[in-house]
Amino acid sequence: MLGRFTFSSVAAILLFILLTACGAGSGSSENGNTASQPSESAAAGQSQEQEQSGSKEVNIYTARHYEVDGKLYDEFTRATGIKVNVVEGKAEELIERMKREGESSPADLFITVDGGILNNAKTSGILQPIESDTVNSNVPAEYRDADNHWVGLSARARIIAYSKERVKPEQLSTYEDLATDKWKGKVLVRSSTSLYNQSLLASLIELNGEAQAEEWAKGIVANMARKPEGGDRDQAKAIVAGQGDVALMNTYYVGQLLNSKDAEEVKVGEQIGVFFPNQETTGTHVNISGVGLAKHSKNKDAAIKLIEYLTGAEAQAIFSSENFEFPVNPEAELPELLKSWGEFKKQQLDFSKLGEHNKKAVEILNKVGWD
Repeated sequence: MLGRFTFSSVAAILLFILLTACGAGSGSSENGNTASQPSESAAAGQSQEQEQSGSKEVNIYTARHYEVDGKLYDEFTRATGIKVNVVEGKAEELIERMKREGESSPADLFITVDGGILNNAKTSGILQPIESDTVNSNVPAEYRDADNHWVGLSARARIIAYSKERVKPEQLSTYEDLATDKWKGKVLVRSSTSLYNQSLLASLIELNGEAQAEEWAKGIVANMARKPEGGDRDQAKAIVAGQGDVALMNTYYVGQLLNSKDAEEVKVGEQIGVFFPNQETTGTHVNISGVGLAKHSKNKDAAIKLIEYLTGAEAQAIFSSENFEFPVNPEAELPELLKSWGEFKKQQLDFSKLGEHNKKAVEILNKVGWD
């Protein structure tokens, strides 16, 4: 079970108030979820007993907000007796909060959904190396920081979704092709504030250079079927509504549509196809969600145990079967839906580059009028 908290001391109350005030601005996750309250012990700092290896608590600051995460934390608690306390918020705000809290931070783990943000957390000095042979065995080096400050939990491919009725897969090829006149008035995208779009453009800056990346963004703007709006699932719905023919989406949203409790969303999922672009060139853009060990973790051993659990084959299979993300552990079993999409060539890119090029990507998006 996730942690529930009671105050035990005046000091705890005072520090809790301080932390709550500090976190008021980060009360929503990247998709608008409300943040949970920090634990009493998290807010009050950790006792000497908790600092010992036998700690039975771990505190997570997370920008992920999926039901599957809570399920996995509950399973971990049942298996180990270690309670998991969760604070949700926007990744950038959580990083600033951890910097502000410094050595008194109750955070043991930082979790977010973008490789560039993970690298920002590392360079911000809020993380420390994860020393675990189990984690290194669970996750290939391509999904781990070179200095082990963070490790991937799941991967998501940014694909071209298309209308099965109006588009044939053989008409599709690359991200770059979507910026040609061939797709004028047919491309659906979410706004430039989407980290997914920023990181895709950052990857094109790294692979093709700034000038070509800017030309690509300009071409996408020229081909937009409508002004950018909504999330990835809204782009799929717009395809089915006939507002456009193709859209940039993460694959796991297609899985969520097909497995939705809403019958109309299932129909949407059934009417769009999944195409992995750039298979003959640089590969499909893949990003990760991942976890870092907080620099001032008071429950370090418990935190590493949780990372080991989350990257294990069993938990990884649950990430895939319930949230339709790709596992980073190659031993994890893939659900039939992900198998049905087939194998694909991935973009080979150091995830830190996504963070390094983010500022330039945002500048380009603003410059070309990608609202």
